[in-house]
Amino acid sequence: MSEPAVLARGWGWRHPGREAWALRGLDLRIEEGERVLLLGASGAGKSTLLLALAGLLDRTAADEEGELGVRGDAGIVLQDPETQLVMARAGDDVAFGLENRCVPTAEIWPRVHRALADVGFPYSDERATAALSGGEKQRLAIAGILALRPRVLLLDEPTANLDPDGARAVREVIGRVAERRDATMVIVEHRVADVLPLVDRVVVIEAGGGVVADGPARVVLAREGERLARLGVWVPGSAPAAPVRKTSPAGEAIVARDLSYLYPRGEALALDRVSATVRRGAALAITGPNGSGKSTLALLLAGLLRPRGGEVRAFGDEPSRLRPRALVRRIGTVFQDPEHQLVAGRVDDELRVGPRAIGLPTGEIDRRVRELLERLDLHKLAGANPFTLSGGEKRRLSVGTALATSPGALVLDEPTFGQDRRTFAELLALLSEYRDGGGAIAFASHDELFVDAFADVRLRLERGRVV
Repeated sequence: MSEPAVLARGWGWRHPGREAWALRGLDLRIEEGERVLLLGASGAGKSTLLLALAGLLDRTAADEEGELGVRGDAGIVLQDPETQLVMARAGDDVAFGLENRCVPTAEIWPRVHRALADVGFPYSDERATAALSGGEKQRLAIAGILALRPRVLLLDEPTANLDPDGARAVREVIGRVAERRDATMVIVEHRVADVLPLVDRVVVIEAGGGVVADGPARVVLAREGERLARLGVWVPGSAPAAPVRKTSPAGEAIVARDLSYLYPRGEALALDRVSATVRRGAALAITGPNGSGKSTLALLLAGLLRPRGGEVRAFGDEPSRLRPRALVRRIGTVFQDPEHQLVAGRVDDELRVGPRAIGLPTGEIDRRVRELLERLDLHKLAGANPFTLSGGEKRRLSVGTALATSPGALVLDEPTFGQDRRTFAELLALLSEYRDGGGAIAFASHDELFVDAFADVRLRLERGRVV
């Protein structure tokens, strides 16, 4: 029997400071050229396994047992392309890895151009990386890995941060790579239906354990569909039902009129004369392609940016001029990158930061923290460092921090990022209860399923303007 591309025997990993193992007793064999979809609930250890296969886990303070091996080099594409782009020009970015691998100079640029062609990069190698859309950045990140010619290609939710068009373009690139079968591929995605045509095997893992299902993709989903749905896997056709509205929208909470914004050193307006209204007891969905201004509008509505032109009023005040303690009482915010708002060393303490800032009694703070930990499925991680959580867990924690002060409005940027079916349903229920209680919500999202289930009003942006 030939040597496999990936082999795990009783492998386990426990992050520093954790009581529970991320994975334990993992037995897995992946043959050369296989295309594997790795599934599991949020926090099941999928990203941990990919990082281990890529050699990116810090073994100095963690606990590890068993064996885990990869035949040849492994290359990983992460969820957020911003974390992998390091150079100002596209060609230089792809060449960066080759130069660090000491590839002969004469080989570097032919390999750069081949990789850019393989991913369908639509510009020259002189294109500024800062001028690329999210989907284009992810294609460039994939090109940078393909240029290294890894034996094993690891893809960690490569379309999670992309608009639908950008996600389709990246899946087409992955499909072309998969068809060639010159590299073994392991891909993690929560939305299963989108990637089934790209794979021929499904492996399901569970937190603190190992493999719970393994086999041909459609066989596993047909045989284990109900059990996988209970675990939180997005089995095709099992989308959670939209909650029933219990109240009607009421008066204005946040009103934006003719907003314009230009980032420092920016050449074009990020927003150009945009108006929006967020009502009490209603949810406004801000949609549009990557780079259209969704996050900018969210930050302006939340009072975290001051407009160049126009005005924002939140409950009668200009939010960008409020003191922090007054602002968090009115508006809770979830950033696009949850790590940008994590400040404590424990998950439960992270949820205490806002309530303490506004002077709530200790007993009330503890009650809110307990409730949010349970509702957001973070109770087993109360003592964990927030920066060691999975992407989906960090996102739920950031939503919890926004809710902890019981503000009159929420402004959320991609609130369902990284969620499995079960935690998606719980977030949807939690936000629906907040809305039915009179809370005002504005959220920016690429998640069409969430928008369809939750939005009362939609506002679509393209190139900084309402369309």
